[in-house]
Amino acid sequence: MRIAVVAVVSVLVLTACSDGVTTSPRSLVHTQRDALDRSTLVSTVRSLAAGRGIVPLPQAPHVRPALARLGRALAFDKILSGNRNISCMTCHLPQLATGDGRSLPIGTGGIGLGPARALVSGNIIPRNAPPLFNLHAMPALFFDGRVSVDAGGQFHTPAGAQLTPAMTRVFEFGALSAQPLFPVVNTQEMRGTTGNHLAALPDTDFQGIWTAAMQRLGRIPRYRAMFEEAYPGTRFENMSFAYATNAIAGFIIGYFTFDRSPWDRFLGGDDDALTTDQLLGAQDFLTLKCSICHNGSTFSDLQFHDVALAQFGPGEGVAPNPRDDFGRMNATGNPADIYRFRTAPLRNIELTGPYGHAGQFKALRAFVAHYSQSDIALRNYDPSQIDPILFGTLINNVDAVLAARDTLLQGVVIPDTVVDRLTTYMSALTDPRARDLRSVTPARVPSGLPID
Repeated sequence: MRIAVVAVVSVLVLTACSDGVTTSPRSLVHTQRDALDRSTLVSTVRSLAAGRGIVPLPQAPHVRPALARLGRALAFDKILSGNRNISCMTCHLPQLATGDGRSLPIGTGGIGLGPARALVSGNIIPRNAPPLFNLHAMPALFFDGRVSVDAGGQFHTPAGAQLTPAMTRVFEFGALSAQPLFPVVNTQEMRGTTGNHLAALPDTDFQGIWTAAMQRLGRIPRYRAMFEEAYPGTRFENMSFAYATNAIAGFIIGYFTFDRSPWDRFLGGDDDALTTDQLLGAQDFLTLKCSICHNGSTFSDLQFHDVALAQFGPGEGVAPNPRDDFGRMNATGNPADIYRFRTAPLRNIELTGPYGHAGQFKALRAFVAHYSQSDIALRNYDPSQIDPILFGTLINNVDAVLAARDTLLQGVVIPDTVVDRLTTYMSALTDPRARDLRSVTPARVPSGLPID
């Protein structure tokens, strides 16, 4: 004890001599205790993260520059829509963190962008536009996982056998290479219902629609050249639409992979990467049930859960409940999957609202708070936070949703102070580079059509 006291007094004397400021023993003890407490907190959070299997993102695959350039042009070009009035990126705007700021998007025929987009002759899309970040790490895409690739490399998509082995051999980026095949065949999203030759094809003729879209591109000399630059040694005439969607996937990986958040720096060994408040929120997140589902490199278990969300909009149901949305059951046909949706990845989550499969929550904190007594939260859901155009479309399926609610949510109560800390922690999952993506938008595209 005598040695410890001498040491403290020595520090005080040295401090006073160096800057003329007298430090009281009480404040010094507090400083030492705070440093010790933070050190303990850092160690605890690292240990909890390891226990939950929360790890850095896997390295993104290499993307040839020519392939990324082609994919970027295709993603922003309205040539892929039936009536040449919407592109992939109309609903995934870089200036809105690859979303559109709406609960539910407005598809082909709409006018304007983002929250200001108007319906006019357009269609409301039944599900929220998900962000495009770090999709190379996601083997199942769309909220219901209807496009996926399994551990054996087998693709599972709505196209069934129409997605041929010759097409999947082109794919370099797993499920992401297949995902862009489907918005172009959807009449509400891009194809349209009338006024163009793509719309005139049967809805089930995926191959016919893809072939017609590729023929469109082939009539533009610059696209033919870009395809052959992106795939050296292959002539455009020998390419299917899989070459186009694979390029779009390459663009998404090349431009929207972000793995340098404060959390990434923390996992890499930087003890100072997170604020104390973020560390406290991380401890809550990793101690509570949150990380049972939100884990891995993306903070998603890649599974499907019913988390008691309200339903509105046009829905994805079937008769006699067409305006309902049965989620994963639509893809599997298994009644046990009703109302289940893919666990949302959390990287850059603070930038990507609205939240939920139908954009049920505008604010991240409100979405986090929903998980506390989610049965009561669903019964008291406030629809005033959704897009005004959707007012009046809320359906009463509450009893059915709660009957299938994930048992993990039973008994979960989160105090407001913990909700605040959890929300603060999630800000540490944002890569600063994702905050301003305006440079992603090209000045022009080969078709000459206007860019959103």
